[in-house]
Amino acid sequence: MSNTNVRLVPSPSIADARAGIRHVFVRDLVLSCFIGVYDFEHDAKQRVRINLDLAVFEGDVTTVADDIKNVVCYEEITTAVRAVCNTGHINLVETMADEIAIVCLDRAQVRSVRVRVEKLDVFEDASSVGVEIERFNPEV
Repeated sequence: MSNTNVRLVPSPSIADARAGIRHVFVRDLVLSCFIGVYDFEHDAKQRVRINLDLAVFEGDVTTVADDIKNVVCYEEITTAVRAVCNTGHINLVETMADEIAIVCLDRAQVRSVRVRVEKLDVFEDASSVGVEIERFNPEV
């Protein structure tokens, strides 16, 4: 039985004009940082690759007005990510991903963020190992 009165509500993580969601992303940001639980990982930096996808609440889409003040700036996001990676030694990629998610969600417009952190030089026979998390801002 079909109900023609059903209204589909878009997922907050899908770009959809009805929901006023824009996705701001950073792909394949490669940084060197102190990360890992083993003793030898405390002595040398390792390369990590970071990917971000921020679901940004647009509100009234006409307010962008071709002005950077009205959007989430990916330059500010990448600067914040670099700061997380340069704060000192982090044991787990999970911790790094959580800390990156926190700085992304600190922006009022960000509804959710997906963060992938990959260590690139762990195994010869794997291009990377890591974690991907998704966090939501209940205030948006």
